[in-house]
Amino acid sequence: MTTTLKHNMPEQTASRMESVLPPVNIWEEKEAYVLEADMPGVSKDSLEITIEGSELTLVGHRRSETTPGQVLLKEQRQADYRRVFEIDPAINSAGISAHINQGLLTLTLPKSEQVKPRKIAVNG
Repeated sequence: MTTTLKHNMPEQTASRMESVLPPVNIWEEKEAYVLEADMPGVSKDSLEITIEGSELTLVGHRRSETTPGQVLLKEQRQADYRRVFEIDPAINSAGISAHINQGLLTLTLPKSEQVKPRKIAVNG
């Protein structure tokens, strides 16, 4: 089995904002590969997904919430999630779709027609 997604380590940002590597799960289905990235606190409006060449980049921005009272303990900080993958030509990059629900990003990466299994008709 060949790996169709290769992980590239994120670059450090020059700002003081924390850069977080979101944990992911990747699995293969018959027609596509599915990637789930855990990005708590990220909404659709603060998410960027780009493809440049063979690089798929996920960036999610989590902003600090203001509290109505005096803060006694604050462990969650403003952060940028960032993860970069190299995608294989076996993936139809034009057909990639994304959905985020409660901080869980799900990408569906369809297989290109040339790598999908197919039946060959036998003439006789």
